[in-house]
Amino acid sequence: MEIRDVFLLEAAVADLESGRLFYEEQRPGLGDFFWGTLLSDVESLIVYGGIHVKEMGCYRMLSKRFPYAVYYEIKEQ
Repeated sequence: MEIRDVFLLEAAVADLESGRLFYEEQRPGLGDFFWGTLLSDVESLIVYGGIHVKEMGCYRMLSKRFPYAVYYEIKEQ
């Protein structure tokens, strides 16, 4: 099993924050649940990065609970 470092671009963090605010407006507490869920999904890439479908040159991981996709690349060290 290969362990990888995972880094988020500033634009990705901004997208996550927009999603958090959107879901918080829908129902109090849902924004925090969204944030935690997506961060957990991203953290899973530490172990599972590279197993997802490749689209437009990037891997695409679908969130388990929200209609969001995480696009990522694997850079060789």
